[in-house]
Amino acid sequence: MSEHHLSSTLFSSLNLPAKLLQGIEKTGFNQCTPIQAETLPLALAGTDIAGQAQTGTGKTAAFLIALMNRLLTSKADKSVVGHNPRALVLAPTRELALQIHKDALTLGEMTGLKIGVVYGGAGYESQKEMVSGGLDILIGTPGRTIDFFKQNLFNLKSIEVMVLDEADRMFDLGFIKDIRFLLRRMPTPENRLNLLFSATLSFRVTELAYEHMNSPTLVKIETDKVTANNVTQLIYYTSNDEKIPLMLGLLKKLNPLRSIIFVNTKDAGNKVNAFLTGNGFNAGTLSGDVPQKKRITLLKQFQDGELPILVATDVAARGLHIPEVSHIFNYDLPQDAEDYVHRIGRTARAGSSGAAISFACEDYAFTLPDIEEYVGHKIPTEPVTTELLVAPEPPIYPKKSPSTHRHQKSEGGRHRSPRRSHSKASSSR
Repeated sequence: MSEHHLSSTLFSSLNLPAKLLQGIEKTGFNQCTPIQAETLPLALAGTDIAGQAQTGTGKTAAFLIALMNRLLTSKADKSVVGHNPRALVLAPTRELALQIHKDALTLGEMTGLKIGVVYGGAGYESQKEMVSGGLDILIGTPGRTIDFFKQNLFNLKSIEVMVLDEADRMFDLGFIKDIRFLLRRMPTPENRLNLLFSATLSFRVTELAYEHMNSPTLVKIETDKVTANNVTQLIYYTSNDEKIPLMLGLLKKLNPLRSIIFVNTKDAGNKVNAFLTGNGFNAGTLSGDVPQKKRITLLKQFQDGELPILVATDVAARGLHIPEVSHIFNYDLPQDAEDYVHRIGRTARAGSSGAAISFACEDYAFTLPDIEEYVGHKIPTEPVTTELLVAPEPPIYPKKSPSTHRHQKSEGGRHRSPRRSHSKASSSR
């Protein structure tokens, strides 16, 4: 949860079950954030919500509290439900699914609700066993959820709450067909609580909401300013040859506590990491093909402060709740304006401040006008001076045979072009 502009609404005023309140108190929060204050009274009364909220505003806790309240107060017939889930939460990436699961375990610790998470890339048999054993709340990515559903490990006839988190990302990654498949196998929208959250309530997201929800109330938070107030944003116009020297120079000058360097392709990530390693920086790379165990280890090292720099493609841009990220570097400007907002939303969380430094280079500078139009203001620029540039030592690549690529692709199946494609991202399965 976030301390992001807390409202005057107290959780204790919402008439929540005592067991759930105990879990909320354990998080150390007693006041709602704006998205929680606006959505919880409605959702607790049984109204469907389509919510738009900036990342880091507490929306995860908003839907989990509403979901758990519904399960704890409804009179479900256990003989009918059996081992089948009573709530389904769908998330576009495994990182986000894992984060929701972690928050759910904290909030639901005293409730006695059985909570599990399923995602692609790891733990197939153990996840299968857990789902077969019966869950009250199933959290998952679409691919693995459908896989287990088609194996008849559970049915969706007892679903009382359906949550879609980051619905806009579901479209980007080509999951909407899968999601419609699952929604059509649940009780009708009037017979369940439906909660949808998205960074943007675009036409396609709103259309999905009206088709599969019961007259949802639209709740928009902070639509006037899409980027957090306490993020200092800066642009350097740089040639491609200057990018590595500038990156090294800025890291040496700023000595940031904890940084994420965003790149658009896996190859760029490998190159940046190799130069960082060759120049004495301790960094890890997070991209779609990193094995799940290694991803979890890398993220834990980064969260624990053992690894000060994470080089990441957009697979890491959403759903990561890492405190105290002091700097975000857009080594490559993203090809989509919304991704810029999600990337820089990794810093200045929980009321702290942060910096977002972007390179407008020969390959990606063309996306800057779209980004500035989307965030609603010009991003200040700084000149690239010789003092900032550091002559790099040679890169050090990991000792393994490099994988061959037929052509370079952006993470999540996106080719290097300014327009989105809707191909499925295997990284989220």
